[in-house]
Amino acid sequence: MKEFIVLYHAPVDAVKQTASATAEQQAKGMAMWMQWAKECGDKLVDLGSPLTNSQELIPGGKSKNSGSDVVGYSILQAENMDEAKSLLQKHPHLGWNPDCSIEVHETMSLPGM
Repeated sequence: MKEFIVLYHAPVDAVKQTASATAEQQAKGMAMWMQWAKECGDKLVDLGSPLTNSQELIPGGKSKNSGSDVVGYSILQAENMDEAKSLLQKHPHLGWNPDCSIEVHETMSLPGM
């Protein structure tokens, strides 16, 4: 099995929409995520979590706000990229906002590890 890092992208307005959601709306959204997780079964290694306050480290020991629209991550196991993409086809993140997207990366083994 290969491992895949899943990154969730969302525009600022979608993030603000979630921040102002009622507890009932938040629970409904989480229920959809948990249903997706259940359908993935043991292929979902780590549901992940939301991400915020991203910083970009730059040469000279400095950092700045990254401006990234990455708002969360998950980790999947699959035989190949096609299977990983298949597991993500019905992901609720894709229905959250028309400008939301999912990016998936296959991890590579480190030589000698």
